[in-house]
Parts: sequence; C-alpha cells; structure tokens
Amino acid sequence: MSASATETWQDPEAVRFLLEDCDTWAVVGLSGDPGKTAYRIAALLQDRGKKIVPIHPNAPTVLGEQGYPTLADVPFGIDVVDVFRRSDQAGRFADEAVAVGARGVWFQLGVVDAGAFERTRAAGVPMVMDTCPAMEWPSLGR
Repeated sequence: MSASATETWQDPEAVRFLLEDCDTWAVVGLSGDPGKTAYRIAALLQDRGKKIVPIHPNAPTVLGEQGYPTLADVPFGIDVVDVFRRSDQAGRFADEAVAVGARGVWFQLGVVDAGAFERTRAAGVPMVMDTCPAMEWPSLGR
C-alpha cells in the first residue's frame, strides 16, 4: 500500500463532508455489546449529534435506536454507511450503500477493499477507508 493510496482513502475533503455534513449514520455490524469498537464509535457519533442506525442480522435496538437487518430495510434516507466488518466482507456493504442512495461510505480502521473504494467513488459517492471518526474529528479543529 502506497502513501498516496492511503492519502486518497483519507481525503480531507471527504472526511470533512462525512463528519460535518452528514447526520444519519448506518453502522454495519453494530450490536448491543458495549465492549465492541462499533458500539463505542456509535456512542461517539451520537455524542456528536449524529443519528445512528444499527445494521445487524438480528436487528437489535442499540443505544436507543431501532436496528434493521439490512441497509435496504431502513425506511428512511441514510447519509453514511459506516462499516465494521472484515475487509473480505466489507465491499458488498459499499455496493449496497450506493444502491440505497447513501451520501457516503466509511470503512473503519483496518477495513480495506481497494476495489470497493474505486467502485464507490466511480458511482460519485465519497468514501473514506482505513480510519476512524474518533481519529479524524480532531483534525477538523472541532
């Protein structure tokens, strides 16, 4: 992985857009386990004023928000699809995000799928990959 690829994956304008201009975040892989990173980041998103939407096969209610088994089951618009899945499983969620009209896609730290990144960007949807909102918010100076 080259430095230029990482810089593209974490384009500052895409990071700013997703964190500042997008309010409804579907969190793929979010369960009710407070020991999981997805739970902690979803709580941080809520603290920052974002509406979270748990996406999990069991559709649990998490952090007071109703869950849905798939992105297609969410009955309202999604701004960002935030993916907490292994890299080999993550690409389909980027494709589903584009299909449901999400405004952006975020692959968490350690989640990398260059093909999904290219497909998503080619569809005109901003994407950030291999980083975390908790790491990126300080760079916005807020």
